[in-house]
Amino acid sequence: MVLAGLFSLAVPANAADLKPETTAAYNRYLQLTEANIDAELARGNPYLWIDAAPESRRAAAYAELRKGNLVIERLETLDHGKTIAVPGGLLHHWIGTVFIPGASLAQTLEFMEDYNHKQDYFRPDIQRSKILRHEGDDFLVNLRFYKKKVITTVIDTDHQVHYHVVDSTHAWSRSHTTRIQEVENPGEPTERLEPQGHDRGFLWSMDTYWRFQEKDGGTYVECQSLSLTRDVPTGLGWMVGPFVTSVPRESLTFTLVTVRSAELQRIASHLAE
Repeated sequence: MVLAGLFSLAVPANAADLKPETTAAYNRYLQLTEANIDAELARGNPYLWIDAAPESRRAAAYAELRKGNLVIERLETLDHGKTIAVPGGLLHHWIGTVFIPGASLAQTLEFMEDYNHKQDYFRPDIQRSKILRHEGDDFLVNLRFYKKKVITTVIDTDHQVHYHVVDSTHAWSRSHTTRIQEVENPGEPTERLEPQGHDRGFLWSMDTYWRFQEKDGGTYVECQSLSLTRDVPTGLGWMVGPFVTSVPRESLTFTLVTVRSAELQRIASHLAE
């Protein structure tokens, strides 16, 4: 029984190959989602997703945000009214918003673009962050993620990020992963990167779409997150299931809550100087 348990623990470390049909389905979903986002940005109003909600729901959401709480919701993009199947994988689509009182749009963007110091604010989820290239509104950044939930994984990633300032009170950005590799023996002399798409499958793709709006004496920060993970293998749901199903929502929650708290701390420190 002990040996059987040990073998069970080793199974998730085996490669969960990312198949072409999985990638194709995710890319189709991403294409349709991005088309919707582009159309929303072209219209300009409503700008934030909560502004498109019915009046009662919108009022409740703003009340929560002004209390300092996070508003978060699962989304789904349909293809001509039909769900997009992702064979061999799980697609996670969430959107969340926070409000940072006293923060200007410029201050918020300055914090968001400070990729060389993300690990200072987002530990333990981000262990390392670095700008690899920066040209105008475009960044190529390296982020190393850490997550422990039943099992532990460390993932090394590169992201292409673009920012666009619409006007003095509105801006948006979008980030696409260009490389995702799980790290074996992180921090050890034997550390090595697993081949892309041939790992445990805890993150195969991640794309985020941000919107920023300064109003009501602060700045609203909205993030729409799409990610692709392996599906849950039969018999290992107790181990892999919590990781691939709950981590995407928890990670978005942690990110937005940390953005709010870190920016409030920065504002307070500047006022104290």
